[in-house]
Amino acid sequence: MILGVPMALPLREVTALLERLAPLDYAESWDNVGLLLEPEGDRKSPDTAPSVRRAMLLVDLTEPVLDEAVRRDVDLVVAYHPPIFEPLKRLRATALGERLIARAARAGIAIYSPHTALDAAPDGVNDWLASAVGPGARKPLGAARRLERDAAFKLVVFVPIEHVDALRSALAEAGAGVIGNYTECSYELAGGGTFLGGSAANPVVGERGKLERVAETRLEMVCSEAALPRAAEALRRVHPYEEPAWDVYALAPKPLPGFGVGRSVELTEAASFEALVERVKAHVGRSALRVARAERHANGAPLHSVAVCAGSGGGVLAGASGHDLLLTGELRHHDVLRALARGTSVILCEHSSSERGYLPLFARRLRDETRGEIEIVLSDADREPLAIV
Repeated sequence: MILGVPMALPLREVTALLERLAPLDYAESWDNVGLLLEPEGDRKSPDTAPSVRRAMLLVDLTEPVLDEAVRRDVDLVVAYHPPIFEPLKRLRATALGERLIARAARAGIAIYSPHTALDAAPDGVNDWLASAVGPGARKPLGAARRLERDAAFKLVVFVPIEHVDALRSALAEAGAGVIGNYTECSYELAGGGTFLGGSAANPVVGERGKLERVAETRLEMVCSEAALPRAAEALRRVHPYEEPAWDVYALAPKPLPGFGVGRSVELTEAASFEALVERVKAHVGRSALRVARAERHANGAPLHSVAVCAGSGGGVLAGASGHDLLLTGELRHHDVLRALARGTSVILCEHSSSERGYLPLFARRLRDETRGEIEIVLSDADREPLAIV
């Protein structure tokens, strides 16, 4: 960085970095994540593509926060909660959410939201909140599943052994057989095929009207949806048979280790309910928490396992049976009663207090990733709206 001259990165590079840290594929289907507002041009040079000199991190984009962003000359707002959630049908000055988006657009400020993608990612919001209870074995409550873009389908074709290499090369050239950084990936299984050619057939091997047995290889390759038509064309062009035998199977998404909703923690050392409450207070920076203590824990039974979900945990924690404690931002009254009925205690730290403490860690990660080429700041005006008095 040249003294006195602020550095900048193209907006597209910054959003690509954000997506790398919290891939949008892992956001919940109901969520609205990613780049929500893209300026037409750069704030300083309107005729050029948008760039980022200063980005501000926050949980909720409110009017005081937007005032702060304008005052601090911010190019990009990274709002954990998406300011555009429901579809917008109009932009009215009298409606708060619509007014905020219109003001940000006029100011040329880009808006990006990672929300549940950042919850699901390793070292994201849920891992931060889970660390409040102390050391222990940690994993997602529900593993995220992803369908690789290059492997939406499995292409299976039966081909005479001497034609396998030529067919594999043709299919690979068409885009099949890509797994990560590797190409021409395939599996071969030797076997035998039979066919009986009809009167109009013109078999490459054997004679029409006679049952033929041929040594063949089952060749399997993954294939993207986009490449499938090209692969089918290559198959028909290169396969020696008049009527090739081939199948296409749709593949299911695969669980991805480390990604997923919520977190389950098996504590290295069991702890009392009171000790865990104090740990959580210190971690989220609140002097008081709302808690519900199960009778067994009130009688001194130690806690071994914790189910964690930042924000509103009702949906995620509903299936978290077998845990001693539920740690989240907020739960409905009857969800708390159900937890107590099964002997599970509850700690509630308020919705955004279960998330906001992650922002300083996220800021450090972004500074490291951008090598100081842009300035990363935290909003001063963004704060938990609820207080216990």
